[in-house]
Amino acid sequence: MECCIINKLKTQPFWFIVLFVLGLFTILRFAFLFLRWVYVNFLRAPKNLKKYGSWAIVTGPTDGIGKSFAFELSRKGLNLVLVGRNPDKLRDVSDSIRAKFGKTEVKTVVVDFAGDLNEGVSRIREAIEGLDVGVLINNVGISYPYARFFHEVDEELLKNLIKVNIEGTTKVTQAVLPGMLKRKKGAIVNIGSGAAIVIPSDPLYAVYAATKAYIDQFSRCLYVEYKKSGIDVQCQVPLYVATKMASIKRSSFFVPSTDGYAKAGVRWIGYEPRCTPYWPHTILWAIARSLPESIVDAWRLRFCLGIRKRGQLKDSRKKE
Repeated sequence: MECCIINKLKTQPFWFIVLFVLGLFTILRFAFLFLRWVYVNFLRAPKNLKKYGSWAIVTGPTDGIGKSFAFELSRKGLNLVLVGRNPDKLRDVSDSIRAKFGKTEVKTVVVDFAGDLNEGVSRIREAIEGLDVGVLINNVGISYPYARFFHEVDEELLKNLIKVNIEGTTKVTQAVLPGMLKRKKGAIVNIGSGAAIVIPSDPLYAVYAATKAYIDQFSRCLYVEYKKSGIDVQCQVPLYVATKMASIKRSSFFVPSTDGYAKAGVRWIGYEPRCTPYWPHTILWAIARSLPESIVDAWRLRFCLGIRKRGQLKDSRKKE
């Protein structure tokens, strides 16, 4: 059979042979990528996070993805250091985790990421002194109240976007990393956004998308720098998740609940430097990447203009 195929190919013109080889290579490559996608999303076992250390730090744990990550890490047997701005909400989350997972130790650190960040990071360093911190989830972040053109972004919002999303993640990482280096093990997860990576642009959310692009590049560089030191750095890239920040109340197949996302996110910790843990999001990613950028840009602009219009209408009603 193989001889017949080879003999037939020998009788074909050179251009046909080239196209045949390229086609075969394309089919094999697609088959490999598909099988790998199936394996990493459905068959690959999650890592034992306790091997990194017995404690995990979660920033922004009082709501949304951060809160769900805190519960999921507790379920995996890790103790927690919860870092957030509101002491009452931190206490509520801590009490809920202790009630559900009796053996989990929980510490809280009050840090206003839009305020005196240096003082807040100093409190984090004090809180983790002597702790075997193996996992860091840099989840804290803010977005626009609703879509707006860049010239409509006020100074306060601009400052907070950069300070919370960029400076906050950077400085918390800098505070936690030395302990991981000393123990030669650790996992750092920085929560990025599809707005910065999956789609070619995110009009009317320019500064937010740019801060998340920083997170992606920051994560990739640290992954390369510290991989040989036993530290796994990862940027997780969710698309839409049902959160207050995304203004989505109901989950669906393509829009997971925060619990659904966190469950998927924990399974990916310690693996690829960039990932989209919730597998239906990878389908949307593939579609977005297959379309011409001009079409995606036009759709995204129209979509965000609708968000802006609804946001402005809501603001006008509040002023009445």
